[in-house]
Amino acid sequence: MSLKLQFNPELDYQLDAINAVVDLFKGQTPKEANFTVAPVSAQMAMDESNIGIGNKLELTNEELLLNLKEVQERNGLKQSEVLEDSPYFEFEVDMETGTGKTYVFIRTMMELNKKYGFKKFVIVVPSLAIKEGIHHSLKTTESHMNSIYSNEVYDYFVYDSNDLNRINRSFGNKEALNKANIIHRANDRGPEGRAPIELIQETNPIVIIDEPQSTANTKKSREAIASLNPMCCIKYSATHIKPKNVVYRLNAVDAHDLQLVKQIEVISFEEEDNYEDAYIRLIKTGNPKSGIYADVEIDKKFNSGIRRTTIRIKDGSDLYELSGNRDVYNGFQVAEIDAEKNIVKFTARPNILSLDNHIGGIDENIYKRLQIESTIRAHLDKELTLNKRGIKVLSLFFLDRVDNYRIYNDDGTYNKGKYAILFEELFQKIIMEDEYQELRENIPDINQYTQEVHHGYFSQDKAGRKDVKFVETSTGNAASDDYAYELIMKDKERLLSFDTNLKFIFSHSALREGWDNPNVFQICTLNETYSDIKKRQEIGRGLRLAVNQDGERQHGFDINTLTVIANESYDVFCNTLQKEYEDDAGIRFGYIEEHSFANIIIVKDNQEERLGIEASKAIVQSFKEREYIAK
Repeated sequence: MSLKLQFNPELDYQLDAINAVVDLFKGQTPKEANFTVAPVSAQMAMDESNIGIGNKLELTNEELLLNLKEVQERNGLKQSEVLEDSPYFEFEVDMETGTGKTYVFIRTMMELNKKYGFKKFVIVVPSLAIKEGIHHSLKTTESHMNSIYSNEVYDYFVYDSNDLNRINRSFGNKEALNKANIIHRANDRGPEGRAPIELIQETNPIVIIDEPQSTANTKKSREAIASLNPMCCIKYSATHIKPKNVVYRLNAVDAHDLQLVKQIEVISFEEEDNYEDAYIRLIKTGNPKSGIYADVEIDKKFNSGIRRTTIRIKDGSDLYELSGNRDVYNGFQVAEIDAEKNIVKFTARPNILSLDNHIGGIDENIYKRLQIESTIRAHLDKELTLNKRGIKVLSLFFLDRVDNYRIYNDDGTYNKGKYAILFEELFQKIIMEDEYQELRENIPDINQYTQEVHHGYFSQDKAGRKDVKFVETSTGNAASDDYAYELIMKDKERLLSFDTNLKFIFSHSALREGWDNPNVFQICTLNETYSDIKKRQEIGRGLRLAVNQDGERQHGFDINTLTVIANESYDVFCNTLQKEYEDDAGIRFGYIEEHSFANIIIVKDNQEERLGIEASKAIVQSFKEREYIAK
């Protein structure tokens, strides 16, 4: 079955975002924007016929600022007082993850061409995942755009230093029309010694920046963007840093209230309070110019009580003092921090702390097992309901360390890590339970199926290079890494189809931003996340509304609920994030209710109780019966 994603051209919020950019150039004369590029030996200048070079902005700074203020007033945004053009004009579109910002900026380029004749565009991206995602979106929206814009001829390509003539054909040929150019590698030169960027500069492209918080906020990156000689720069993100000249905003609360994204529920596993013994867990070490340090998690005494928190230590640090003078940390002075081996040595015993162990507390592997089991159960429970509606369910795991899932060998092969082995053990056991019998009816070989339902993609995988094969050496179905690359990174439709068995995807950071699949219903965080933007981006991978096997978007929270199976730090972030949303919008976004049965906390949206008290009791009892947690 061939699944094809469907697009709705009449969504008001997307049209508002498109028009916000288009109306910035009100007063620009629609015209044919033919251009010439000077040969290597000639001066780069306007030719005698005054045809012009590439995009040409006719508006003055004052006229552009007036348009900007009118757009901002219309969209209820703070008005800009000045409009700087050094080193370039820049505007921002703020859209919550999952609301279709890639579609919006592709269609915005088409509208800018239709209305004003602008023809040259460069899309700047920060990562391989985003590059592949945008390239895929350009392909899948092509027939849709043709239907809207009367088959207007346009072209797009991925910048590749192995095909520098493509730059000349596209940006140095006056017969060429609209170009959406994705920059991937820079500083390459063509056969005549002329840099492709020189050809691009002459066209004064409109530069689209996707996820600018990762691309356009350093001095070096801004200089690189300025080197493109852009007519203007338009930035699209849900997590802008220091917003500037915002022309449209659709925040998380708006997206939730309009049911444009999934609602979120969180299941978090926490250790019950036990402060009678010292607890120390190593998070990371570092060796900057300021000196070697380690970040550790301890149980610290505050005025409000004892709370597990992260502190930074150096050689000689005394955990007794840093914990608020708690006697259980007597003797835990830092004797040595080895940043290369990721270990900390204390004067007390046990005296060695590494990433693989911790002092005190319940074994971390217990929590990882609980998280993986809970993810599998949540996934299969959704399959029982959503498979009948033609909706394939996907789950996404974020790992703490790649080698916990995949251990690479020097010869290009790899072995399964402990999480892969644990996943297969738990999946094979759970799928055989009576309540999931109907899910097994069309599975001829459970062992084979268990091998096929999970896979991962990581930056170590050579970015999908065809000359490198990573073949699994442990028992089971052999699979090459470029299979995972093609399926996970490029072929969204095949991944969404029931014809493909892959359903559980493991990632470290390669899929943190830019990678999107509408049918991710579970996100399991086996990592530790400390940057708010990183956490929000991870949640964003599962916010898109689901699609069925006909590629049609499905609406309603009865279908669109994202379950986050979180570790402790992630749960704290979710609470903080919810409060930030409430403070920002001035409304109540949801509520949190805690059920202290063993160590499960359930976060529920006020629209619907997704996991009730009895269900949480049953889960806890199920775990206790398996003796996964201390009673």
